[in-house]
Amino acid sequence: MNMTENLMVKTEPLVEPISAAGSNQVSKHSLVDPELNEFLYIYEELVRSRFSAITNTLKTLSIYQHELDFVTRAQRIALDQLHYELPLSLLEDSWVSGLNLRALHSYCIFRSFKECVAKARFDQASWRERIALHTSFIHSCGYHTVNISSCADGRLQGLLSFILRLVPSESIYVKSYAGAMFNIEEDIVNWAHRELERLTGGLPGDEDKNYLKIAVYHYSSSNPAHQGCAAHGSDTEKALKSALERLNELRAAINNTYGRGAAPDILLIGVDTDIDSIRVHFPDVSGDINPDRYIDSGKIYQESIGMDQETARMYISDALDKAESGLSSEKGKMAAGMRSLVVGLVEANLSQIEFVIQYHAGRYRVIGHNERFICAGESMNELHLRNKYYFAHLNTVEEAAVHLDVGVKIFTELNIKHGLAIPILVHYHYSSRVPGARERVIQRCRRVKAAIESRYSKLHERGLLNCQIAISDKVGTERCTFIEDEVKVAEH
Repeated sequence: MNMTENLMVKTEPLVEPISAAGSNQVSKHSLVDPELNEFLYIYEELVRSRFSAITNTLKTLSIYQHELDFVTRAQRIALDQLHYELPLSLLEDSWVSGLNLRALHSYCIFRSFKECVAKARFDQASWRERIALHTSFIHSCGYHTVNISSCADGRLQGLLSFILRLVPSESIYVKSYAGAMFNIEEDIVNWAHRELERLTGGLPGDEDKNYLKIAVYHYSSSNPAHQGCAAHGSDTEKALKSALERLNELRAAINNTYGRGAAPDILLIGVDTDIDSIRVHFPDVSGDINPDRYIDSGKIYQESIGMDQETARMYISDALDKAESGLSSEKGKMAAGMRSLVVGLVEANLSQIEFVIQYHAGRYRVIGHNERFICAGESMNELHLRNKYYFAHLNTVEEAAVHLDVGVKIFTELNIKHGLAIPILVHYHYSSRVPGARERVIQRCRRVKAAIESRYSKLHERGLLNCQIAISDKVGTERCTFIEDEVKVAEH
């Protein structure tokens, strides 16, 4: 069995990155925060190390599987290399039928992810304190809530903390969908809930602030026809226009339901996932977005290197003025708060561009998919890192079939072609304040798991699809609890 961890994407001839450099490069741009970049790199390496050891560990186990002391030796090797033990059920009968390396691989992926979740507070402490764009910045721009819908692509899993340099919070959160095609009805409910909190005093100090909806599409500057958004056939224009159309439909739905002027502000962002630069498509005075009017952080970075901080900030402001005075200029300029947000996002992203330059030679080595597993249901907010998992947001498998199908197609290339199974983590949140909620969410997870195994029954029957159930408490401390663990404890 080929135990290659993930498929390394074969790419077309590459265009030149914004800049190329090696590790330990001195910061080039005056607006870059090199210390924050160092903290993020340490975090990146720490998280990746928990997954990178899996393949070699399993290869080592396969060598000793017929030894008399195999189980003891295997647990010792796992503890030494992975820092956790393996299920006895996958080790004890290996002398008869051989190690089930597919099942072990999936288990290790899930278990390593759980380690990342458990240690997130400690792992992320340094960079969370350093990031400039906190909730207070969002509030200063006039927003009480920023709801972001990005594509489910694993290359955007570091969107908040790395690409946008925003600190995740109750006021700033991401829900991902294939192609950024968020559910309008669900978003109306989310908007109404937060607006009700604001109007009833549930958001102290935010009574006069607004709600902001952001959609994030992505593209590949190096290989646009093959490494763009899979949900839109790597068609950048289609990805952009589809995301904008969904934003406009949300505004129309809220205005039609609650009265003209009730709709939230909107913003559209494009991410070049090869280098993590962003295009910010900003609105006019009426809140409308022209897709051809935007500011590009990659261009800003190139043109403002060598300037001091004050001059560089003036350059960003002037570039935004020029963009506003171009297309659709007759429709007026965006509000001051929105402008402050756009300027802040562009400036913060300059640090991410230089992060990729310093630590990834100007462009990620793997520009395509390299995720470890699929997360289906509700996303975990504790892990912020590129290409760790593909997320399929779903209430039911039937409703979210397209999101799951895209993920399975991606993992057919990444895993199945190399003999590995597709690991799918079925995860949902519950509130411990609601009686019986925990038991109900467990039943929900089991229904979704059964539906996934039924939809992809041929893969499941061949051992090429492994599901794991996990739950988390929205208001308590329980995070990513594997339900099967509880069953085993109860049996002892």
